[in-house]
Amino acid sequence: MFQPNNQISFQTRALSVKDSSALMQVDQNETSIVVRDEMQNGGLAHAETIIYYSKKLQDDLHMLGMKIKEHEENLKFLKTQKSKLDDSILDLQVRSHSSSIPKTENENNSQPQPEEQTTEQILRHEKSAAGILCQLKTRHGTQASHLPLTKDVLGIVATLGTLDDDNLSRLFAEYLGVETMLAIVCKTYEGVKALETYDKEGCINTSSGLHGLGASIGRTLDGRFLVICLENLIPYAGEFVADDPQRRLDLIKPRLPNGECPPGFLGFAVNIINVDSTNLFCLTASGYGLRETLFYNLFSRLQVYKTRAEMVLALPCISDGALSLDGGMIRSSGVFSLGNREDVGVKFPKPLETSTVPENYNEADRLVKEMKWKKDKMLEDMKREQAILEKEKSNFEKKKQEFLKFLAESSSYATQHQSQAAPDRFTPR
Repeated sequence: MFQPNNQISFQTRALSVKDSSALMQVDQNETSIVVRDEMQNGGLAHAETIIYYSKKLQDDLHMLGMKIKEHEENLKFLKTQKSKLDDSILDLQVRSHSSSIPKTENENNSQPQPEEQTTEQILRHEKSAAGILCQLKTRHGTQASHLPLTKDVLGIVATLGTLDDDNLSRLFAEYLGVETMLAIVCKTYEGVKALETYDKEGCINTSSGLHGLGASIGRTLDGRFLVICLENLIPYAGEFVADDPQRRLDLIKPRLPNGECPPGFLGFAVNIINVDSTNLFCLTASGYGLRETLFYNLFSRLQVYKTRAEMVLALPCISDGALSLDGGMIRSSGVFSLGNREDVGVKFPKPLETSTVPENYNEADRLVKEMKWKKDKMLEDMKREQAILEKEKSNFEKKKQEFLKFLAESSSYATQHQSQAAPDRFTPR
């Protein structure tokens, strides 16, 4: 917003003019020119001229100040609209994956289905809780989900989300780590308690729960394992992206000090991962889905960038970590993960079908192009408004200097007239 310079203050015994406006305009109510009784008629006429010209300059300054304010508000509005367009473009790009995340070209139709691949990866961890549950599901199919032990189990973290890009899948898995990827997810705490029981001394009862199940199929459960209880997680409490079938979270995009979104920013990990439609709504008693509970707690506001270089440039905007497609990793503000990539052995599968049908891809692509065109027009409007604003500020500065010069000349006149009129006060009448 346009800021005034120091207030202009001028006062003599014959002339008093004050300026106390936020836009350098002179308040007419505080402008007064007092002419002493001893002044001659010629002096009074000149004082009236001073008053008239002073009022005219004040009006000019006021009008210029209002124009400056108007163009500043126009610029502020355009910048807000541009930011909204930037956010919408990013949301559409993440939704369609058509222009923001390059796909790896290593698909082979002879390979097993993605979900089967993930299950095979989990089964390799034979003595893990996740491996035992997958073995149970493989042997007994849908009947396994009706057992008292597993009826509240939603699945394994690695099986509850999908990613269109294999490279991102490996990066996300490395960021979470194998222990989290193999974590069991339960809807309620009752489900957590069913997985492991204890005797009176507090020791694990190896004949019940997952320990008993593992022993019954020849897979002894070894070591600790993570269990995530959805109803005990603190969910995301904000809004969702409008008209998004995936119910992505409406997170505030990162901004550099100049107000621009960092170059190379592709989106938030929590929004890039796909969630099966059956798990998007009402998985908890409070009505929360997987994205705003499980994945929000796992990824928080983890940002994704195209390159390490772009990720490093965005450091001032990164609070909850970041990843780059070329392997860069920041785990949290000030904590960098260096070295070669690590394959954790378990990754998120690709969706069985493209997350959006080709028509939707084309529609999203069309909308992105339309929004970018609007953004270009908006940038032109902003450039034009900025030029007008600079011109009005220049005009205001010139008018202010004219006013200051006028005040100085008026002061000189008043001083001279006072000195000429002063002897008359002591002349006998």
